[in-house]
Amino acid sequence: MDSALPGSGLPTCSVNISINGENRSLDIPPWVTLLDILRGPLELTGTKKGCDHGQCGACTVLINGERVNSCLKLAVSLDGVEVTTIEGLGTPDNLHPMQKAFVEHDAFQCGYCTPGQICSAVGLVKEGRARSRADIRELMSGNLCRCGAYSNIADAIEEVLGAEGAQPYKEAAE
Repeated sequence: MDSALPGSGLPTCSVNISINGENRSLDIPPWVTLLDILRGPLELTGTKKGCDHGQCGACTVLINGERVNSCLKLAVSLDGVEVTTIEGLGTPDNLHPMQKAFVEHDAFQCGYCTPGQICSAVGLVKEGRARSRADIRELMSGNLCRCGAYSNIADAIEEVLGAEGAQPYKEAAE
């Protein structure tokens, strides 16, 4: 494996992971996280390393459609799963509806947390549990934005929820 991985040259395990629709056979040290695999040898740098402790959500990806902090997931535990990163959601010419809503609602400032926010928001919509703006805020609470774009992020998610057929709602005041 690539020398960008910690512990290269030591014993490895073989795993097969579908990443953004592409099957990958990887020989990796058993202690390497999915985040380090993505950003290192696979060069999928859209997923960000923030705290590296599962506290900020910058590294959120979708595993079999569910949102997961990739910094906490050992890559060897993912044999046979489907991983979707921000690069797998859409392209500049064909944005995912959530990516488009984030752009339209200016739901980012510095942009560092945005890939994790978008992946988490896509998972949130799929979960189908958000029934109010308060639900959106609670369900997105694992994704931090140091710039404070939370209102715009919630607006973008509300738009996609409405487009997905969820019952429209509006709270009187925020």
